[in-house]
Formats: sequence, structure tokens, C-alpha cells
Amino acid sequence: MTDANAARWSHPAICPLDRANETALRARIDGKAKPPGSLGRIEELALQLGLIAHPDAPRADKAVLLVFAGDHGMTASGVSQYPSDVTAAMVRTFLAGRASANAFAAATGARLRVIDAGVAADLPPHPDLIEARIAHGTADATHASAMSREQAIAALTRGCEIAMQEIRDGADVIAIGEMGIGNTASAALIAHRLAPAPLDDCIGVGAGQDSEGLARKRAVLTQAAARSDATTPLDVLAEFGGFEIAMMAGAAIGAAASRRPVIVDGFISSAAALVAVRLCPAVRDYCVFAHRSAERGHGLVLAAMQATPLLDLGMRLGEGTGALLALPLLRAAARLLTDVASLDDVLSGAIR
Repeated sequence: MTDANAARWSHPAICPLDRANETALRARIDGKAKPPGSLGRIEELALQLGLIAHPDAPRADKAVLLVFAGDHGMTASGVSQYPSDVTAAMVRTFLAGRASANAFAAATGARLRVIDAGVAADLPPHPDLIEARIAHGTADATHASAMSREQAIAALTRGCEIAMQEIRDGADVIAIGEMGIGNTASAALIAHRLAPAPLDDCIGVGAGQDSEGLARKRAVLTQAAARSDATTPLDVLAEFGGFEIAMMAGAAIGAAASRRPVIVDGFISSAAALVAVRLCPAVRDYCVFAHRSAERGHGLVLAAMQATPLLDLGMRLGEGTGALLALPLLRAAARLLTDVASLDDVLSGAIR
């Protein structure tokens, strides 16, 4: 389903993958120097990457992780055990190179850039910080719309522009991650309305709520859901989303419009991808889902997009860490197409 109201946002055109090329590409993969199907889901990933890049060869060497950061007004209502100023503290940690995402980016050879989508604090300039703030955090969605439709559109547009610029600068792959205290609450409400799924099934412990905190979070989200009956993607985003979620959705759309794969991280990134897919269904062809988060509700979001993630490691950190761990699998799948000899060449003695 698409959002009729989204006509006010002029997103770039996205071409669905041309499935007419699928038979020939699958035959090419089957003809590599290996038994057909012996590389399992890596072969399916190679097929997806080949279709995205067609008629060019797929590449995944140059990857950038875009970590979108934003604060959430619902934090004031007690949806997180941490105060909102932890968001800014973690942004400073990213920029200092000391977060988990930095370590994983170094391990996988990816560049990491942080986007201030709506942090409720002023941040000093930094070469790896993109200033794109819509506002100093969203409003408390328990009592009012998290953002206006105009702000939602501005965030979608900015995220799209950022991804497209990174691709113009040479990125082969875009990975999306996030930082925002309280954003599992927003993701749960988005999943509830856009999957759709029962709200209670979408609510998890987030950054580590105890039983009392989880009960409080559930009560706050029930109140927020009762406040608005929004069901269309743009309205749901405006009512319940975060600026970082909106920009991730825009980034997924921008990557798809540029015919590049976008690696989707965990629950919150997948909620953003769900917004993007509901707005522009062709985006789904370009999404690679990195891992199945331990956060409750992620499986429902994945199922809504008929997505099977590459990894299942019991992770629920966010930051794009799972997306980075999936990156070597994309590189291997791309090189299956470009580097591996055909079985015919092996049997004919052409390989020396």
C-alpha cells in the first residue's frame, strides 16, 4: 500500500528490479565452479546484487555506515531507563571513534558518518558529523504529534539527499544505523500501525528495561496509540516517529533511487525501512536485512516486508553494528559473480 498524502513529497523515481534478467543471472551463478546451490543464501544475495547493478558488475568494496541520531520527546514520559542527554554523549563517542560501531567499521573497512537529525543538544563541528537537524528532538507523542508533516517530509528529503551524495562520492553500499534514546518506543508504534501488528507484540525492553520500566513503557505507548488513528505511512511517521527514523527511511529511498543496496540494521532501522517500503514499494528490492534483533517486534517488521535476515546473533544494540557485520557477506556475494571461474572454464582447462 502507498500513501496518497505522500504526493506532497517529491521523492526520486525508483526502478523495480528487472526480473527478466533473473533467469540468465541465476544460470550464471549456477554455472560457477561449484555445485549449484552449494553456497546457499549467498547465491540469493549474489542474485539480488547482480540484479541491482545490472548491466554493470556488482561492487561492495566501498561502504559507508550512516548513523542517524535524534532525540524523542516520549523519553520524558518514561519509555527509556536512560535520559535523553545520553544521545548527545553517544554522538560524541562516535566522533571520538570509541563506540561499538566504530570498532566494527574499522574491522570491516567501512566509513562511518554521523548525522545530527534532531539531537536535543548543540554539537561541535566535526569532519564526520553531518549537520541536518530538523529540531531539538521530537515532541512527546504521548500528548501530541511527534513532528509536523512538513518536518517529516523535510527529514525524509534530507536523508534521501545524504545517501545520494554519499553514492555520488563513490559509495557502493549504504548501511543505515541509529542512535536515539527512546527510539524503540517510536519503532514499536510504527510497527504497530504499518506492519500492522498488535501493539503489545511490538514492545520490547529497548536499552534494558526492567519489568517495572517495561510496564511503564507499555502504558505510555498505549496512551500514544490511542491519541491518533493514523495508518498511512507519512501520517504514522509524523505522529509517532523520530527524526532519525525519518532520515533513515529517506536514506533507503535515496540508495534505491541510485541503484545501490542498502543494508538495514536491526529493529529501529527496519521500522524506518518499513516506512520507506510503504511509501515506495520498489525500495524493498534494494534492501538487504542484516540480522534478526533480539528486540521484540523485529520479527513482525521483517515478516511485514517478507524479509529473511542474513544473521541471527542475539544482538539488540543498534548503531548499525549488525549492518556492519553483514557487510563482508555482501562483498563475498558480489565477488562470487565477478571473481569465481565458471565450471566450463575449469573443465576445459582454461584456468591456469
